This record gives sequence, C-alpha cells and structure tokens, in this order.
Amino acid sequence: MRARIYQPARTAMSSGTAKTKHWVLEFAPASARAVDPLMGWTTSSDTQAQVKLTFDSKAAAVEYAEEHGLDAIVSEPHKRKPNVRPGGYGDNFATGRRGAWTH
Repeated sequence: MRARIYQPARTAMSSGTAKTKHWVLEFAPASARAVDPLMGWTTSSDTQAQVKLTFDSKAAAVEYAEEHGLDAIVSEPHKRKPNVRPGGYGDNFATGRRGAWTH
C-alpha cells in the first residue's frame, strides 16, 4: 500500500505557523472515485483514503511506515526564510522614520 509522508504548509489566509510542526502520513487512494448517478456526489470504496496519521517527527512517521510494510514517499517541506525586522511593527509609526509615509 502506498502512502505519503509530509509536513503540512501553513494556510494561505494566515501568516502563523500553527499546525505545521507535525508530520502527516496519508494513504494514497487505491481505487478511482465514481460519481453517484442519483445525487451526483463522488464516492469511493477505499476507506484508507480517509485516514491521516500525525507524528511528532519525520523519523517516527518513517518508522511507522516501515513497521507496517507501507511504501512511503517522503516530501520534504520548503522552508521560507523568516522576515524579522529589527524595529518590528512599531517601526512603522516611529517619529524618526527615514522613508515617506505611503498610506
């Protein structure tokens, strides 16, 4: 059975990093989805696609996959460089500010 191990990215609507510290093991779908003719909903007989396991570290997730005989693919996260300004938010309103106010 195939699985994917990854570290989730932050949401596009927030600048915080909550829920991005853990690692997730997610099973790949074993069968294709089908459309229900009556309601138009998509269905699948594969229940493993609904399972997401979270781990504190990448090593723990890889170890779990090896113990259970899963063919796991590890996706490394793309870390961005933190943008920390020396003055911080208060520097926007400083009286000795060098640049012109643009708002």
